[in-house]
Amino acid sequence: MRSDLLKSGVDRTPHKALLKALGVTDSEMGKPFIAVVCAASDYVPGHSHLHEISKSVKDGIRNAGGVPFEFFTIGVCDGLAMNHKGMRYSLASRELICDSIEVMLTAHPLDGIVFIPNCDKIVPGMIMAAARLNLPSIFVGGGPMNPGKVQGKRVGYSEIYEAIGQYSNGEIGDDVIMDYENNACPTCGSCSGMYTANSMNCLTEAIGLAMPFSGTEPAVNSARRRIAKETGERIVELVKQDIRPKDIITRKNMLNALATDMAIGASSNTVLHLLAIAHEAGVDISLNDIDEMSRKTPQLSKLNPASDVFITDLNDVGGIQAVIKELSKGGHINTDVLTVTGTQADRIKKAANADGTIIHTCESPIRKDGGIAILSGNLAVNGAVVKQGAVKPEMMDFTGTAKVFNGEQEAVDAILNNVIIPGDVVVIRYEGPKGGPGMPEMLAPTAAIVGKGLDGSVALITDGRFSGASRGAAVGHVSPEAAEGGLIAFVESGDKIHIDIPNRSIELLVDEKTLEERKAKGILPPKELDGYLKRYAKLVTSSNTGAVFKD
Repeated sequence: MRSDLLKSGVDRTPHKALLKALGVTDSEMGKPFIAVVCAASDYVPGHSHLHEISKSVKDGIRNAGGVPFEFFTIGVCDGLAMNHKGMRYSLASRELICDSIEVMLTAHPLDGIVFIPNCDKIVPGMIMAAARLNLPSIFVGGGPMNPGKVQGKRVGYSEIYEAIGQYSNGEIGDDVIMDYENNACPTCGSCSGMYTANSMNCLTEAIGLAMPFSGTEPAVNSARRRIAKETGERIVELVKQDIRPKDIITRKNMLNALATDMAIGASSNTVLHLLAIAHEAGVDISLNDIDEMSRKTPQLSKLNPASDVFITDLNDVGGIQAVIKELSKGGHINTDVLTVTGTQADRIKKAANADGTIIHTCESPIRKDGGIAILSGNLAVNGAVVKQGAVKPEMMDFTGTAKVFNGEQEAVDAILNNVIIPGDVVVIRYEGPKGGPGMPEMLAPTAAIVGKGLDGSVALITDGRFSGASRGAAVGHVSPEAAEGGLIAFVESGDKIHIDIPNRSIELLVDEKTLEERKAKGILPPKELDGYLKRYAKLVTSSNTGAVFKD
């Protein structure tokens, strides 16, 4: 066992003395040592209960004859970080999480790992660490929050931001805003829609790194604790069988995750994270693969923020395994692949069939192609991403007039102050991986557009990215970004932009001579940075490669 580096032989007596200082007994010295990597936090709602999940995991490890050792990682709540400098640290935290786990588990060699994430960047950061360390590993998230109820209607986190737009229009008053504040987020857990956190937890299950229902079982349910305990038991078996992450994070498994991604209409941020995971695992996955999967995989579920169906509803009709089972019937899933609990074929034998309402069949899908589309054109030579499953039909092919902003807050102010009108394309630039830096999420402007009733007549494009809670004709991840001289840097207010989602195209309708004149003037100088963001901006690559660090 790898932990023998700590406990085998007389020359490890000093190490064993330190272990006994922790309370480790002689009988425990001969058992598998299991790391429990927990992202618990007192001020992240999705992580506030992870101490309880961890306790269940550790109980399961002991049940199966292992010895648990818990340590903690950082974790940014994107909701609390939104609209201020903190959001620039969200994506950037993914690399720190991965690196810190590498440090801890190389300095303290153990035999297996249970990862307990829940929100946003923590999930992919931990998967990247699992691939890098390649020790037997398994994941269990904290589960989703229940939907809230405001004015008699079920709501998610995204509706709070949309309410701000309604408030600025005078459509609702202080009493309704207070109702949102008090009741939109009623429990612990990751926010209740198919936002980035729930998307990544569902895709972790789809890859095969987590137990069935790990992605969808609500945070407050006792079944969530049972899954955690069973996860703790299962890691001891994975150690005995020597099943490792790179046995599971294969190209076939990643394609399964992409098919599931398209079927559930997941967050556009999944594109960034799946590319980064594939890079860390040495698996060849590119935007071309994502585009191909998007074109051929049907969307089977349409969840909040794109509808009033929530992830808890998906759980009630069979969860991700039911989605995968239906996809397999249409030939969209590799069923012979390994997971942490047998093959994918073994798992879906027990899964529910598609109910036809929350999970549609392949014969009668919500749409014939996937929930995410990859666009390209002169404005995004290296690609851009749109959550097409959350775009209104009238915006699928749209030509509009650019209104350009060199940052998110300028754009939000313009939207709320009625500067943006029907027919506009809001362009937010210098918010990419380098230019942001950190590629901050932009829920506020997209939600303000919806709240103002403009989501059927206004588009938004950016070299930054969107929250999984965003909806509307919002095109992100434009690459190359403005800070690297991408064409988005040379758009001017009044230009025409054509967005054609069915044909996967995004074009700036300006002649080459004019563009060359603009390019001669150069781009904005880099922002003055210090601390981690200064190092991050120097090391990070483009969004089309997952915004990973340079090799």
